[in-house]
Parts: sequence; structure tokens; C-alpha cells
Amino acid sequence: MIVGDLSLRELGKQLGAAGLAIQFGPFNLTIRSNLESFASLAHRLYEPYPLPGPGEIADFHVGIASPRGLRRWVRRQASFTLDGQSPFAPYTVEHAFPALEWGINWCVATRAHHLLMLHSAGIERNGLAMLFPASPGDGKSTLCTALIHSGWRLMSDEFGLVRPEDGMLLPLPRLIPLKNESIDVIRRFRPEAIIGPAFLGTRKGTVAHVRPPAESIRRAQEAARPRWFVFPRWIANAPLALEPMPKSRAFLMVATNAFNYEVLDETAFRLVAEMVRTSDCYSLSYSDLDEAVAALDELSNAVDG
Repeated sequence: MIVGDLSLRELGKQLGAAGLAIQFGPFNLTIRSNLESFASLAHRLYEPYPLPGPGEIADFHVGIASPRGLRRWVRRQASFTLDGQSPFAPYTVEHAFPALEWGINWCVATRAHHLLMLHSAGIERNGLAMLFPASPGDGKSTLCTALIHSGWRLMSDEFGLVRPEDGMLLPLPRLIPLKNESIDVIRRFRPEAIIGPAFLGTRKGTVAHVRPPAESIRRAQEAARPRWFVFPRWIANAPLALEPMPKSRAFLMVATNAFNYEVLDETAFRLVAEMVRTSDCYSLSYSDLDEAVAALDELSNAVDG
């Protein structure tokens, strides 16, 4: 079953009771909420995601709900919870949905230490993955969104999840949060993309969530072999430049863009070294999405040929 098999009423009842069980790639979550506005948006944006089978254990029990006490009545707020505890200050109730999405990412980043977690977007084609380690503002989410609406499969917008035993990349195809100008860029680039409402004035500016294509969600258990590291940077009016990067520099940039490199220590060093050794590494500067997509398609086609 998928979320879309539930009516809005059924989904709301589950959210308000034991919680909605939902599967995101290798993780099972139980989500609770007493917010009607959240239920309606979750029903739309989570529609293709699978429900775990009977007896499957939840990795995280999370919630987004009105806080208890006087704050519930003085100002309409929403608190993110993990196992009943609130790790962050409350959000305005209008920002409940992005608050939950950020909270789920925080859960993965702080608790999934059985995997190497790179701060990287990732896409896949023909079993081979292209990773985009990047800092905020470099345009990785915009580029990733354009590519998954141009024939690539989404692995993740935020996490490069590497399995230590074999170095394979695990998919985590969750919603992609576009920010500020990127929202209209993607609306123009791919009008058919399913994009949720724009949340104004959040802690990260204006945010809207893109639902991955159904095929990416359906194949969320299919791992891929890392094949390319591309370090993107969007620069206004800049000509396209896709240039090979020395592997010594690529290693340092991948290692410093990992959430838990120090936690995994020698294992992380071994995994990053092997991925960089067996991958082609490039820097990418771009301003035009069509040009960037065409250049990265050409990289893939060269390997296929």
C-alpha cells in the first residue's frame, strides 16, 4: 500500500492516533500530528510513498503538533518532536510542514551512523550514481530537481548514504525543498513538476517542496554504484564550465562534506578514498539549467557507450 490508498479522513485519523507509518528509502517513520492543515498537505505530497508492512519497526517516532500549555492558546505554534521530546524551539503553525521535513533530516543526520552520510545530492542512471557535494547556496537542489525531471532517478537531495560493507549508495528519495528564486526557476523549467505551496518567511527564507517522480519513489530500495562526483556552483550569467578536478582535492571536499566522517573514522576514510578513486571528479559552474543537464547527460552517455 501507499499513502494515496488512504482517504484524507483515514490519514488524519492515523496521524492523530498511533501515527502514520511511512517508508522513506531505508527508514521507516511513524508521524503523529493534530494539525488539520498538515494532514491535507501530507496526503498530497506523500501520496506515492509506501506504507511499511505489518510488524515492521519504526526507526523514528516523530510528530508535529500544537505544543502543550499556555503557548498553545497565546500564539498558534507547532512543535517538532522525536520520541516525545522537542529538540527545537516551536515554529509558527503555518510552517509546520517544512518544520517536520527539516526535523526528519535532523533525525537521519544525528542517528543513522551505521551508514556514511555525505552532505550531497545524488542521482542515478543505469545503475551508476552521480553525487553533488555542495554548500548551501551552490544550487545543488535546483540542479538535482532539473535532472530528475530529465530522465535521471533521485537518490537524495540531502544525503549520500553509503553502505560500509560494499560502498553502494542507498536511495533516500524524499521531498526536495527549493528555496527563494529556485522555486520559480523550476516552475518555468518543468511546469509539470509537482510542487507544494510556498512557505514564506521560514528560518530558511521562502521554501516549497518538490515531490520526486513516482519512479524514483517506487525504486527506493535499489542501490547504485558511485561513478561521478560533480561539485556544482550556480553563478549568474556565467558560461558553462565542466572541468576535471584533481582527486586529491575531491577527496578533501567529499570528506569535509560528510555529516559523520569523524564518527566513522577509519571506515569513512576508506569509503571516501575508494569512491573517489573509482569515480570521475569534476567542478561545474553554470547559469543555464538546460546547458548543465545536457553536459551531465553527455558524461553519462560517454560511459554507456
